[in-house]
Amino acid sequence: MKEIQEIFKAQIQHQYTLGNSSASQRINRLNALKKALETTFRIPLQEALFKDFKKPAIETDLTEIHPVISEIKLVKKQLKSWMQPQRVKSPLVFIGSSAYVHHEPKGVCLIISPWNFPVNLTFGPLVSAIAAGNTVMIKPSEMTPNTASVMADIVASIFKPEEVALFQGGVTVAQSLLSLPFNHIFFTGSPAVGKIVMNAAAKNLSSVTLELGGKSPTIVDASANIDQAAKKIAWGKFLNNGQICVAPDYLWVHESVKDAFVKAFIKHTTHFYTEQAAQSNDYSRIVNENHFQRLANHLEDAKKNGGIIEMGGHVEASENFISPTLISGLTADATLLKDEIFGPILPLKTFTEIEKVIDYINAGEKPLALYIFSKKPSHIKKVINNTRAGSTAINHSVVQYSNHHLPFGGSNNSGIGKAHGYFGFQEFSNQRSILKQFSFSAVEMLMPPYTPFKKKLSEWTTKWF
Repeated sequence: MKEIQEIFKAQIQHQYTLGNSSASQRINRLNALKKALETTFRIPLQEALFKDFKKPAIETDLTEIHPVISEIKLVKKQLKSWMQPQRVKSPLVFIGSSAYVHHEPKGVCLIISPWNFPVNLTFGPLVSAIAAGNTVMIKPSEMTPNTASVMADIVASIFKPEEVALFQGGVTVAQSLLSLPFNHIFFTGSPAVGKIVMNAAAKNLSSVTLELGGKSPTIVDASANIDQAAKKIAWGKFLNNGQICVAPDYLWVHESVKDAFVKAFIKHTTHFYTEQAAQSNDYSRIVNENHFQRLANHLEDAKKNGGIIEMGGHVEASENFISPTLISGLTADATLLKDEIFGPILPLKTFTEIEKVIDYINAGEKPLALYIFSKKPSHIKKVINNTRAGSTAINHSVVQYSNHHLPFGGSNNSGIGKAHGYFGFQEFSNQRSILKQFSFSAVEMLMPPYTPFKKKLSEWTTKWF
């Protein structure tokens, strides 16, 4: 596409100007974005997200706008120190020199964002990219067109195209962008599409950050506070209608507390959304018909594979509505236990030995998140030490994402690279190593010709330095 090509060239030409900007200049741009989200475009974003999948206005504030503003506030406090050269030590053999790490912008970056949190997962990475001094091209999801349109207005009102540009559209636009030799690509989405992005990036040796997903397990042992566990799991699962990459994907509940857990889970879910979730103003919808049908198919498959509906299971195709659902008794062949669910359906399995749970988790891909509800430090330690995951919350769910002092990202199938705060700044920066010689260099004593004396000196150096 001609416009994409032209803006890409303009950003290549402008990258060094932007890369040489000061911390205060970068912060001014972020302040403009903060103001747009807080005031000018807050109501339009709320309205757009409601049109796209009936997202409640309060959830838009808490899960879309606030995380970006929080990220900006952290950057404003820390950016000057992040941009300072980081002095490092040098071995004695390099006497007469100094060494430091210089964080330089990667250059021209591409952000491809998803539909489930379109504002948060577009502007969050953008904050890090701007903080690091990059130019950016953005491709938001076409599945939330109303929100994408408002975000395009936000970008156009703040940035020049050679600084930041947003392109709306579908697969064709994404393919056009991915064909370009970006210096860095930040993608949030499914592992399947992540592989396509990584393959495209490999052709240009572009570095990548892949924020993916997977089946995030949740463990509730016999020692846990069952009422609190049920409340926090229900909240984390049904927030945004379960369309969260770090949502609990399946449950392991100790057999002895299963009935108490189910009772508490139903109590809290009903309190959140009433017994008629379809009438609740606090319960959003599946984003489109295709995703609704995918989830409806999961429910049909569950019925054929031993599924016992403990709660919910109601669907309404005309509204893309699926009620908050808890299912137990599934056989190993159930698709709910194989595919990432990404919706308001939660399978429950029981256990008596924690080792069985650990083996089950390790038999699959590394998840983006893993949750443990327990009062037993030995159980918590055993699970953490013998599993692998991008992140973990103990006695809570989902909230680890919101701590911008923690790195956020997956591992292998659930992602590559980290985001948020300083880790996001690093992700969009090249850590350039610099050594400055300011006096005599001992290395000169080891340069050719290699005399017997230099041979002995080399042996001595190898042994002691």
